[in-house]
Amino acid sequence: MADFDQWDEVSYVISSRYRVETLRRLSEGPATPSLIADDREMSIAHVSRALQELRESELVDLLVSEDRKKGRVYDITKKGVDIWETIERKNMA
Repeated sequence: MADFDQWDEVSYVISSRYRVETLRRLSEGPATPSLIADDREMSIAHVSRALQELRESELVDLLVSEDRKKGRVYDITKKGVDIWETIERKNMA
């Protein structure tokens, strides 16, 4: 990943506390939106929006079928891990 691309991604994530907390939680392991919401004390609506945004940026993946409406499980991607490690290393979260 080009240096400026990585910083664009870092900037995108840290511009929303919901994206930060969602990515932080997924860096610990796969989770459902409700588990993320409970673990990070956020509303399910904020978590769902953050997951959608992070997924569009290819930072998280849906691990179950698109057809599944309940019990959706998400995980961080390799790209997401790289971005999260940069955020942590630079104390940006």
